[in-house]
Amino acid sequence: MSEPVRIALIDDHGLCRKGLAELLWHRAGIKVVGATGDPDEAIAILREHKPHLAIMDLRMPAMPGLALIKRLREENIDTPVLVLTMCDSQEDLSSALRAGARGYLLKDMDPDDVVDSIRRALRGELVVAPAMAAKLSHLLGAPRGRDESASRALTDRELEILAHIAQGMSNKGIAKALDISHDTVKLHVRHILAKLNVSSRVEAAVYAVERKASAGG
Repeated sequence: MSEPVRIALIDDHGLCRKGLAELLWHRAGIKVVGATGDPDEAIAILREHKPHLAIMDLRMPAMPGLALIKRLREENIDTPVLVLTMCDSQEDLSSALRAGARGYLLKDMDPDDVVDSIRRALRGELVVAPAMAAKLSHLLGAPRGRDESASRALTDRELEILAHIAQGMSNKGIAKALDISHDTVKLHVRHILAKLNVSSRVEAAVYAVERKASAGG
């Protein structure tokens, strides 16, 4: 984007708002134009600043996130919403995506992965925490009989890394688990995405879950 990226944070925990705002600014130069846990203030922020993305928690006492997303649409506020929550249930994932959320992230994700997912959401991609891949796969009706020739093209190391991706591990976590460099993991991940003909870690994770289900294990 040529213009500065604007993001709004909607979360009832002040510490979470402050921490995420600092993370986005220092890691990605992304400015938070408004942050609140109050639904009326959230609507006012979105109307005034017209951010490119609103990052929203689900569990908020004043108004649950899903209800707030619905209210935004009823009031013709079309700001894309990205859910960032501790709730890892399939029901919440399904409800958020049906409500029109652009993605579903978990607060225990690696900070670098959160920033990367937010960048991709800003580009219009649907992003889902890799740890939710099994639940997403189930919602999509897995297994769906993908072409096994794609997985046969993967090396043993790439299959090993794909299994870790399906468990929701970050590149740093995989590098530590396999005792290899972070850059080596990133290179393997790029090769995995290319060979599977997918564009994101989430799609790769869903593929791995489907493949395991198809194999009966």
